[in-house]
Amino acid sequence: METRNFGRLGRISSLTLGGGGIAGVWGSTDRDEAVSTVHAAIDAGITMLDLAPSYGSDFESERAVGQALRDRPAPDVMITSKVQLTKPGGTDWAARIRASLRDSLARIGRDHLDLFLLHTQLRPRTPSSYVPDDLDWDDYTVVASELDRQRSSGTIRAWGITAIAHPSSVVAALSTGPRPDAAQVVVNPLDMNGDLWVYGSSVSPDNASILRTAVSNDVSVVGIRAVAAGSLTGALDRSLDPRHPAAVDFERASPYRKLAAEFGETPAALAHRYALSVPGVATVVLGVKNRAELAECVAAEERGPLSPSEVAAVEALR
Repeated sequence: METRNFGRLGRISSLTLGGGGIAGVWGSTDRDEAVSTVHAAIDAGITMLDLAPSYGSDFESERAVGQALRDRPAPDVMITSKVQLTKPGGTDWAARIRASLRDSLARIGRDHLDLFLLHTQLRPRTPSSYVPDDLDWDDYTVVASELDRQRSSGTIRAWGITAIAHPSSVVAALSTGPRPDAAQVVVNPLDMNGDLWVYGSSVSPDNASILRTAVSNDVSVVGIRAVAAGSLTGALDRSLDPRHPAAVDFERASPYRKLAAEFGETPAALAHRYALSVPGVATVVLGVKNRAELAECVAAEERGPLSPSEVAAVEALR
């Protein structure tokens, strides 16, 4: 598998195994299949596992990976996890970060994380776009300073943000110190944020600007939502209300599925090849839940990036 530069962490595989799929977020699976999928990903050359306490019930992504690595130790495989911070949990941000990190390490069975991500969106500074669970800018600066301290102490090797919030706040976070080492950015063929977008029509997402800002500030980009929560696959793998953003986006993506067929690709494979073709993306997170879906994505990566004309044909559907 191709490897790409990832700043402080050196080179990592172009694909990262996400924790959401193996924890049952994107359709049902079980622990045995999750563990087998982790092993298969490592065997395929994947060198990063992207987890979070919130993926699955009872911290399932971290527990599944912990079991997989106890069964088959892989000390060189890098581990990402996250911390979610909202006001109801109290505003001692530093203490909450340390507690979340300690608990994640215990579940995974490691003494450090390679990448620790803030999993809370940044609130815009304008009251018109107020979102209750987001983090104020002043609170973010405290959080960033604590993450810097954790990196200096060695409990994490690098830190980052989930860069899906109000574009102005994300761009500011990527442009000013303390600057994150990495940012998770939505990258998919139809530029769909789906249910990640919480600001309604008051402002539009701007994933392209966020990606450019990250690259220009030497912030490594982790591409997420390559298949837009299943909307860019052949069929949704879970029951959703027709009004759910993923269901709405699935219907909107009908021309995309037609184009994939013309290219001789499955929609999911085309989506991953597209994400891997976007300049500046260091690695693409897979939302797969089993070995069969993993194999489809690994085979797509092996076929290489799309040609410029293929990229243009995909983007023309937006």
